[in-house]
Amino acid sequence: MRKIKFALKHVAVLTLIVSSFIACDKDFATIGSDIVGQNNFDTESFKYDVIAYNRKLNPVQTNGLPSNLLGVYVDPFYGLTTANFVSQVNTSSFSPDFGENVSLDSVVLTVPYYSKATGVNDNGETLYELDSVYGDDPIKLSIFENGYFLRSFNPNSEFDEPQRYFSNATTSSSSTISDSSLEELQLTLEADPDNPDFDSFKPSNKQIILKKDETITRLAPALRVKLDTTYWVEKIIEKEEDAVLSNANNFQNYFRGIYFKTEAINGKGNMTLLNFSSTNANITLYYSKDSSVEAGQRTNGTFVLNFSGNRVNLFSNNFNIPLQDGNTTTGDEKLYIKGGEGSMAVINLFNGDDNGESTEFNNFKNEFVVTNGQGEFVKPKRLVNEANLVFYVDQSQVQEQEPDRVFLYDLKNNIPLIDYYVDITNSITPNDSKSGHLGKLIREGNTQDGQGIKYKIRITEHINNMLLKDSTNVKLGLVVSSNVNVENSVLPYAISTNDDNDIVKKVPVSSIISPRGTVLYGNNTSNEEKKLYLEIFYTEPNN
Repeated sequence: MRKIKFALKHVAVLTLIVSSFIACDKDFATIGSDIVGQNNFDTESFKYDVIAYNRKLNPVQTNGLPSNLLGVYVDPFYGLTTANFVSQVNTSSFSPDFGENVSLDSVVLTVPYYSKATGVNDNGETLYELDSVYGDDPIKLSIFENGYFLRSFNPNSEFDEPQRYFSNATTSSSSTISDSSLEELQLTLEADPDNPDFDSFKPSNKQIILKKDETITRLAPALRVKLDTTYWVEKIIEKEEDAVLSNANNFQNYFRGIYFKTEAINGKGNMTLLNFSSTNANITLYYSKDSSVEAGQRTNGTFVLNFSGNRVNLFSNNFNIPLQDGNTTTGDEKLYIKGGEGSMAVINLFNGDDNGESTEFNNFKNEFVVTNGQGEFVKPKRLVNEANLVFYVDQSQVQEQEPDRVFLYDLKNNIPLIDYYVDITNSITPNDSKSGHLGKLIREGNTQDGQGIKYKIRITEHINNMLLKDSTNVKLGLVVSSNVNVENSVLPYAISTNDDNDIVKKVPVSSIISPRGTVLYGNNTSNEEKKLYLEIFYTEPNN
């Protein structure tokens, strides 16, 4: 008897939960009643014209990025992009006591690559595969002391707003970081076993093995540079009792950071995404000194500088084609989508004005919902099952290296669409995340190296919000993305503009840190099979 009561209790709870879901679904209650066992619905689809046009990006904000590009990338269609990098360095060891008879043994700069272990070889070495490395040709790598002070706050805002630094080495339209201040002093590079020649540098996927006496240390692949000790003795060790090492403000003004400069070799190169915010990214001074405990003995010490504070990417483009703004009225034949300081597309659904209103939008709403005198939702006429924007790749223009992912966002509010947040597709592997909403590039033969065919972006919830919740028909931005997961936790970054009415004010971070690009068919193409439409699949009562 007790078992029967227990079962009935759980059935009652389940019934209550189901009932609550039915009660909450009031938007569809009328149209969805009495359909079980009946053929009351027909499923159809509509295609709606959209306007899509190009928008050349002004310099983009690059300080405080979660990761940074370094190197030279040659896009088969767009051309060459160079990414240099400047960063403040800081230490937590103020007013250091280096000891007596200090000898600086070595200075090592380390920045980890993004990598994953793939196995172990016969020698017990871990095998790695590098991630986010673009290109395989060598570059020239140089490292300098930075002479430009990267301030934290904007003095024009009474120091209550962070200072923005842009990809063209500016803080604003009138303040520019000069090359002379960025290349004040070269730091001599010493030979490194994995990269003996920084005039011909390529990232290595080899495990780093360090041996000291009988101790062996194994590190994941990293940019590992040995620096000239003479410079650092003068810069740090001999300043032991100087006020410049006494606190963060004095130190940042005294030693203003490091500048990484890269150059193409014969018009070719490679570019790498690096994690300078990693705890393993630093400059470490290894020194020895007389023991304070046992006479005649030596002890070892370290002084560590990390890449905290301002970190700024500097982009230089030498494009094969001139990027320019498109036709906002009729849309463009081709859409040029390029990461970094590149280009994006603006998507205008239903030919909306600045407020998203238009005759086309009103007609669309009238086809799907009943509204009141103020145009507000009353009840549905049709149910939107799925709404897609399908972007076809122009295979005559781009034939390799197309990005696997693109990102669509709300240009008015500079946030992802609601579809992004409700998509619970894989969030562990970035290349597969949010693929229900932001469809991955479909390639020929469904192979990783196949030529790109199309991207399908599902915006069902965005369309339903406009119909059922009277949301604004905002313009949308389409950009390249290196990692769609980033946008879940990092707000878009500003672009440099003097026009407060500019529709594009911010760009997603995952686009700024991607060097890749593609060419898509727009709405104004004569190729009907590849033309951009908004396609909506819907259900309506058959009565």
